[in-house]
Amino acid sequence: MDLGFSNTIIAFGITLLAGLATGIGSLLAFYTKRTNEKFLAATLGFSAGVMIYVSLVEIFAEAKSSLIEELGAKKGYWVCVISFFAGIALIALIDKLVPQKENPHEMRDVNEMDKKVDNDSLLRMGLFSALAIAIHNFPEGIATFMSAIQDPKLGISIAVAVAIHNIPEGIAVSIPVYYATGNRKKAFMYSFLSGLSEPLGAIVGFILLRRFISPSLFGIIFASVAGIMVYISLDELMPTAEKYGHHHISIYGLIAGMAVMALSLLMFA
Repeated sequence: MDLGFSNTIIAFGITLLAGLATGIGSLLAFYTKRTNEKFLAATLGFSAGVMIYVSLVEIFAEAKSSLIEELGAKKGYWVCVISFFAGIALIALIDKLVPQKENPHEMRDVNEMDKKVDNDSLLRMGLFSALAIAIHNFPEGIATFMSAIQDPKLGISIAVAVAIHNIPEGIAVSIPVYYATGNRKKAFMYSFLSGLSEPLGAIVGFILLRRFISPSLFGIIFASVAGIMVYISLDELMPTAEKYGHHHISIYGLIAGMAVMALSLLMFA
């Protein structure tokens, strides 16, 4: 499969922008006195809706079609399903290995800036959150990149969803570092750097897979990507939206995300 230089550059640019959204979260933490919880719940739900719909309707279907064409109906379907759950297992394992206190899925609200905690503990929390987010974002970078390199329009949709969920992750890093050090620049830097693991994941994935890419391998990667994105949506995005106490708003966001994704796919079909 010919990846093409221009497609590669576009895919990398899309992945880079998605990763750097952690910096937006950091800026929000510094320059807003209170998180707009309804908006955050809605956007996180929207991101989950985009991810779930595109994963199960578009990405999984494309992976299945590619694998069946290469391996036959029964074997191709089996490989697709196994790859889907392998993606879930991979991201779940990464999640399991991260200590709960430093887990980026345990989001922090901007209001937590007012809480007085030991500075050393805060700094450790912030640094480990940055590391944990970097680890989590690595496979997301590969997912965004591989989707964008196959179909830039699809890649942009996924990147938008990833970027939205990176914003509260940026808050999770910057809050403890800022209150431990009093240094906005340092807090922003750690938040910003944690997002760079997504384009790094894209680069590593490209280097490792470039020579071996084929319709079969592409199908396996796409099915795994679908699994990763469904897990992130169910384990991270929706619980975080619920954390802000607006159940129905997050569900409305979820449905809106699915509807917008469906409409965009219909318009460009």
